[in-house]
Order: sequence, then C-alpha cells, then structure tokens
Amino acid sequence: MSVVQIVAVVVCLPVTAVAIALFVRTIRRMLAVFRLGQPDGTRTSEPGARTATLVREFLGHTRMSRKPVVAAAHWFTMISFGLLFFTLVTAFGQLFSPSWTIPWLGTFPPYEWLTDLFAWAGFLGILFLISVRQWIHPRGKEKPRRSRFFGSTFWQAYYVEYTILGVTICILTLRGLEYALDKAEGGDHATALHFPLTGWLGEIFSGATVHALETTIVVVAAVKILISVAWMITIALVPTMGVAWHRFLAFFNIWFKRNAHGRTALGPLKTMTVGGEPLDFENIEDLDEDAALGVGKVEDFTWKGLLDFSTCTECGRCQEQCPAWNTDKPLSPKMLMMTLRDHAAAKAPYLLASGAAGSAGETPPIAEVPLIGETGYAIDAPLTAYNPHGPDAVIDADVLWSCTTCGACVEQCPVDIEHVDHILDMRRYQNLIESAFPNELGGLFRNLENKGNPWGMGARARLDWAKDLPFEVKVVGEDIESLAEVDYLFWVGCAGAYEDRAKKTTRAVAELLDLAGVSFAVLGEGETCTGDSARRAGNEFLYQMLAMQNVEVLGEMGATKIVVTCAHCFNTIKNEYPQNGGQFEVVHHTQLLNRLVREKRLVPVARPGEEPVKSTARDAASTAQTVTYHDPCYLGRHNHVYTPPRELIGSLPGVELREMPRHGEKSFCCGAGGARMWMEEKLGTRINANRTEEALATGADRIAIGCPFCRVMLSDGLTAAQASGAREDVEVVDIAQMLLAAVRRGGPDAPEAEDATPEPAPVPTT
Repeated sequence: MSVVQIVAVVVCLPVTAVAIALFVRTIRRMLAVFRLGQPDGTRTSEPGARTATLVREFLGHTRMSRKPVVAAAHWFTMISFGLLFFTLVTAFGQLFSPSWTIPWLGTFPPYEWLTDLFAWAGFLGILFLISVRQWIHPRGKEKPRRSRFFGSTFWQAYYVEYTILGVTICILTLRGLEYALDKAEGGDHATALHFPLTGWLGEIFSGATVHALETTIVVVAAVKILISVAWMITIALVPTMGVAWHRFLAFFNIWFKRNAHGRTALGPLKTMTVGGEPLDFENIEDLDEDAALGVGKVEDFTWKGLLDFSTCTECGRCQEQCPAWNTDKPLSPKMLMMTLRDHAAAKAPYLLASGAAGSAGETPPIAEVPLIGETGYAIDAPLTAYNPHGPDAVIDADVLWSCTTCGACVEQCPVDIEHVDHILDMRRYQNLIESAFPNELGGLFRNLENKGNPWGMGARARLDWAKDLPFEVKVVGEDIESLAEVDYLFWVGCAGAYEDRAKKTTRAVAELLDLAGVSFAVLGEGETCTGDSARRAGNEFLYQMLAMQNVEVLGEMGATKIVVTCAHCFNTIKNEYPQNGGQFEVVHHTQLLNRLVREKRLVPVARPGEEPVKSTARDAASTAQTVTYHDPCYLGRHNHVYTPPRELIGSLPGVELREMPRHGEKSFCCGAGGARMWMEEKLGTRINANRTEEALATGADRIAIGCPFCRVMLSDGLTAAQASGAREDVEVVDIAQMLLAAVRRGGPDAPEAEDATPEPAPVPTT
C-alpha cells in the first residue's frame, strides 16, 4: 500500500467506526423518546394496505406532486441516495485497491447504467433544489413571511444539500477516473457499455499515469467517505435535524399514518383516548381523576405524535397554505412542529432519567431527578398555558387558537404529519382540564348545552324557514311515523334553521327536492347541533353529549339516508357519528342536486333570449354570468368533494365558472372552521377579507358557496370590501339558489333575484 492509501485507511476507518457508533446510539435514544409517548394501537392494522400505501407514496411521490417540478427533482435525489449507497461500499474497497469493484455487481452493465444515470440525476436534482431554496429564500423579500422557508433552520438545510452535492460530484469523478484507469491499464472495461454517461469524463484524465490515477482515486474515495460519515456524525449529534432525519423516519411515519389506505388524517377527528384506549363517555364517572384528558405535557402525545415532530423536514408547504399564517397570525404549522420537536428533545433527558430512577418502584417527579450537566431546559415550563410565576408556555395561546382546522397543512405535508389532531388534542386539555379558552367560546358552550344551537334560540324557531313554502314540509314524528316513509332526512342544521342568509339555501334545497319528486322529512324541534364547533374548540364532553343524543334520535327515527347543506354537519354526521355507533349514508346537497340534474329530474334553463355559454372561451357569450366557486374546507379537503359543485355550476346555462388561483385541494379557508366562526379575529388581517379579495379579483359576478359558514364569512368580507369601493353588483349565493332560479326561470312563479345585501351575522347570546 502506498503512503496515501495508508493515511486514507488510518483516517477513514476510525472515523467511520465512530460515525456508526454515534448513529446507532442516536437511533436507540430516539426510539426511547418515542416510547415516552402514549400508546396507540390503531397504527398497525392492515399491514398489507399500509405497505402498499408506503410504496405508492414513496415511489410515486404522490404527497410531493403538489409541486410537480420540485417533486421530480426530489424523486431523483431521493432514489440516488439509496441506489448510490453501493458506491460508498466501492469507495471503501478503493482505499485498499483503486481498481476494486463489488464482485459481479460492480461490472454488471445495468447496475453501471443506473449508477451513471442517478449520479447525474442526483447532481442536477440537488442543484435545482438548492436554486429553489435560494429563489424563494425570505432574505430581501418585501414580505419574508410569504416564503415557505421562513423560520426553517437554514444551516441544516444547506449542510444536507451541499453534502449531497459533494457526494454526487465525488461519484461522477470516481466513475471518470475508473474509466481512465481501466483504459490506461489496457483493460476492456472502458467502453460506453460500462460508462454510458461518464466515459467522456474519463477522457479528461486520459493523459495521466496509472500511479497518478490510482492516487487520485484513493484521495477522491477518501473524500467521499469522509463527507458521508461526517454527515452521519452531524445528524447523530443533532437528532432534531428533521431535514436530514426525514430520510429515514418518513418511511415509518407514512406506514403508521392514521388511515392505512392512504387517506390523509382529515375528515373525522381522532378519537379521544386515555392511556391508549378510547375514552368511554357513557361511563365517564369511572374515569381516574388523574387521567390526562387531551395533551397538557409533551409526553401526553402518542408515540406517533412524537414521531411526527421528528419527521418534519421544514419544507414549509404547510406554512405556505395556512390561512392563519397568511393573514399574519402567529400560527405556523411548520414552526409548531419544530417547537414541539425541540421541546420533546429538551425534556427527554429528564423523562428518561425519571423512568430509569423509578424502574424499581414509583417513578419520581422529573424535577427531582438529578442530571449530569446543564440542559438549559426550564422544567416547569407549561406546554400550552401562560405561567405568570414561571417561564412562558412552550406553545403560546394565540398560536393554539389561531387554527381554523381547515386541513391545508395535513393535505400538503409530504411526510403525512397530522397537525390538526395534535392542535386539537392540546385544545382538549386547555378546555377540559384548564378551562382556558377564548372568552367568546363561553357563550357558545352555554348555548349548545342549554338550547342545542350556537345562537341560543328556541327549538320552536327551527321550522321558521319553511313558512309560506308552496308545499308541506313533513316532520318525522308528527306528519310521518318513520323516515322509512321518505327518501331522505333533510338535516337542516343550526345555521340553516336560524341564520337568515342560510335560510335561503334551506328553502331552495327544499323546493328543488320537491320539484324533483324526492320525498323528504325534517326533525324539526327534535334536531340539535351536531357539535362540530364544540369538538373543534376542544370541548369533547359537550360534543359527545350532543353526538350521543343525535345518534339516538336518528336511530329511533329510522334514519338511513341524510342530505345536509352545511359542510360541517356533513363531515360530522358522515365521518364522526360512526365513532358513536351512528352509521348513515350522508350526501351534501350539491352532490344530490347534481345527481338529480344528471338524471334530468331537474332541468335548468337559460334566461329568455340568452344563449348557453359555448365550450370555448373565444365563443363564450360576453353577456354570460360569471361565477367563482369557493371550496368549503370541510367539503373539499376533508371529504374530497370537488367535482359535484362544479358540475352543478357547469349545468347552468349562461354561466361561466372562473376559478380562483387557490381552489380545489389548495383552496383558502373562509376563516370559520375550528370554532373560529364564534371568535373575533384580533391578530393580523381577517381571513375572510383575504379570501373575498381573491374572489373579487376573478371579476366574477357571483361568489358561489356550498356551506352556510362560508356564506356568512364571505358575505361579511364582501360587505367590507364594497364599503371600501369594491363592485356593488357582486353577491354571495349558494349553488342551490342558482339552480332553483334556473329550473324555475320563465315560469309564473319564478323567484326574484337574490338579495345581494347580506344581513349581519347573529352572534351567540351570552
């Protein structure tokens, strides 16, 4: 062996041994930290489906596809990380013999083709990703918060990116040197068959001697090894380096995701558990008084929650879509995960030491466990509440209560982090244990508990919307004995019964169902709030009371098929009542009405003298009414109902749909979800104003909606915009009203044009 080889071996092998030892130690410690979380036995069901989901998301990059070009660059970089591991093995062999290759595999042409291809693809891919990070870097921007990388740990990202760049450069250089060495030694391996994309690099070294080529190979191989093992040492010493650790943890995070078949953790809220078991609300008096309700300490999260935090790669896709962050509120889903990750890592030594000290008996309080050295962690720091006599909370209350639970963060996350579940678990603790929640919610809770609706109005008023309709609205239990006598139960909802703007939607749907010959009945005074707002505000006990009551009533009345106009009622009855034993076929009114139009049971017609919109923009009638559609979060992202409302709008003659830039899965929230409907926005700008401005920018004459919450928020936003000089002829209207006008158009009892002036939204009485 030459002197260069001896030095390379002496340096590389011990450093590699240290790197592997540190890496293994860190993995063991991370597993110990994850075990500190609460048990969750729901994460291993259907292993076959979970494996299929993992393979699909990994190889198909389905979660990354929201940004196709970035996804392609990341895919090649990701695959090269795994495939090119064999070049690291080769580099170790080259320290001893520069011409060494892995037996059989190293000279197998398909392997060499893949090595060349992915070495170049990884090199170009990481260059592109580096340029993307620099292009949207928050530095120098007028509004730095609008960069999705705002708040990310840049030195970590730079280190990972330039490590990949350095490794790919070394691999390409080694491939070129291997070609030149074989050619200099008179071998028959230096051909395009074995070096299809790197042979031209080898020609650059064609004049070098065999000794010079061998020495260079040893040096470059050593550099490649040291870059790789330095990366291992760095991430082993920084276990919170999510931008690096996600390469390993993402596989597990995806496999253990809530829904085995791949659906995101949206729709139903995760069942509340105590000690890993679902909380039995029917026998709540048997609950241990010390039981943790929700999450009040980081160790109250499940092990999957702790895995979520560690997996965050700080890409900022969640932050980029978050309505709270985009309206200058303190909540960033990305930085929330980063904070919880860092907090868990800081508290872990105390928790692990406490568990070890109590292994032979009762576990001592973590504040009494001695540690060697100073961690800098404030042991009395609360997780989610302000402590006037100690350090501030880890998660500020304004961060916690800014969330609208729209699900944009969960939808965008490429590694399947379940942000909304974690936020609402912390809200549950604040509500049920600390009784610490925004003041406005106190009136909401009282009204729901005493009156069964957020407005605190009497049950007798629930049928006021049906006055003066030209047909009888049947009430189950009064006009009919059982819902088996009709096609559908029409779940009116609190807004549809009490809110003046929503009443127009309720009446329109009822008239359309009557015109189509669809029989239906309502519960009337027997209907109470589904409890969505209570649950999203963290008041799980109140929600369970309302849910169990409603499921019992629906069961007694024989409900099987239910149509609803509220996206929140739709999600709750369809996805969450099954947790209480209520299994129903639930459709949103836009789904049912679209089906009736397709079946020709409802036939929309054009205005007299107006031609339908043509199929191309060039032929479109200039007099066509233009409409933009706002996707309700709990209809779209939470339940993937995107097409029926648009098909329904498309069936209306003389109507042209203009999409907002943020629509479909990227739709922007109206600001009402997560019980925010009942709370004032005191921070930043108003979410509904942001969304209304986007809708007005399309130039549409109407803003079509499919949810009463959205109607209230966008109507109020429109009123404010019009007071500031926006177009006066724009209105917010439910798709059902548009359809009714088209179906009845030209008849003797055609409805009048919709009133574009929204009434002020009632607020909960206190």
